[in-house]
Amino acid sequence: DITDADMFTSSGASVPGSDAEYEATRAGGTTTEVFPLALFAVGGMMLFGACGDLLTMFVALEVMSLPLYLLCGLARRRRLISQEAALKYFLLGAFASAFFLFGAAFAYGATGSLDLAEINTSLASADDRSLAVIGFALLSVGLLFKIGAVPFHSWIPDVYQGAPTPVTGFMASATKVAAFGGLLRVCYLGFGEIHKDWEPILWAVAIATMLIGAIMAVTQSDIKRMLAYSSITHAGFLLLGVIALDEHGITATLFYLAVYGFSTLGAFATISVVREPDRPVGPHLSGREATDISQWAGLGKRYPLVGAMFSMFLLAFAGIPLTSGFIAKFAVFSAAAGSGAGILVVIGVLSSAIAAYFYIRIIIAMFFTDPPADPPHIVRPSILTTAGIAACTVVTILLGILPQPLLDLAERAAQFH
Repeated sequence: DITDADMFTSSGASVPGSDAEYEATRAGGTTTEVFPLALFAVGGMMLFGACGDLLTMFVALEVMSLPLYLLCGLARRRRLISQEAALKYFLLGAFASAFFLFGAAFAYGATGSLDLAEINTSLASADDRSLAVIGFALLSVGLLFKIGAVPFHSWIPDVYQGAPTPVTGFMASATKVAAFGGLLRVCYLGFGEIHKDWEPILWAVAIATMLIGAIMAVTQSDIKRMLAYSSITHAGFLLLGVIALDEHGITATLFYLAVYGFSTLGAFATISVVREPDRPVGPHLSGREATDISQWAGLGKRYPLVGAMFSMFLLAFAGIPLTSGFIAKFAVFSAAAGSGAGILVVIGVLSSAIAAYFYIRIIIAMFFTDPPADPPHIVRPSILTTAGIAACTVVTILLGILPQPLLDLAERAAQFH
């Protein structure tokens, strides 16, 4: 069986592999800091997408980010990789936060206000908007870092692979939702009047993000790293809804964020229950997650239910009809095409075709390939983990068949932007 504490080290302050860590493991210690840190991060995420001024957004950004830096370094297994990921995330995240703060300062210098609505009103009548453009460029560095867009994506593969899988799923879903909420507010409420100045920047970022994410994902042999590059590609798709700069774009982006959040959370939860054969490591068994794609060969034959659920998430990522991912991609592509960004839609379809290859490759490996000599096994998850995976699977299927209620809800939210 696995529990919620199974993924986290028994002593976060101990040196990896030290006697102190082994003693804490023998004593059955748990890292209870995980729970308040997760709550702080959730609080920051909720505030980040809801606040209307840049100073509060910066505070929310730090409240959201600082707990995640710690959570990334608390993996029970592969501790050194986990701590390396946390350090990389912290250093790059600190630079991104500094850029965001500098951008807020430039926005204040250009308009005399940090309130997004007042900034937009001031820019409507301003003769010189050069400071505002610089401010938006600096703000966008901090925001694009959080969503994992190219060229600010270098932290994502290492952090997604090194962090405990529950933290990876949490970051891949909730953090992306919060970051895009902040980006929508800055682009629409704060700097909508100068959209012709920042639109080319987001065009270039969206194109690079879709193509580089898809191409790099093809070369990966680790499932968590593959899903990391996949999340970069999805960030590019989501940027199409931001670029549309109308209510259809907001509606499509909000719907995409909702369905992608459920699918990616379910995918990482499924990865957490696939484990290598137990081998003695010190005083305890390794029980590492089997994340190499070659280890997943034949998994669908031996565990049909797990293989079917994971395949459903992969098909949703690929945008196959009758899954939520198809409706989400269709919505953002339609919004982008309606705003005159037809070239971005063509590039998006091309990126989706490339991405479909590595998703289908895993499905073929699970169901049409013989298992390795020492195959992984499925550990029995806790009740909450089982319920979470089942709920994500149901939502992924249901929103592919009956998406209209959620689309209507997103449309109503877009009307109050």
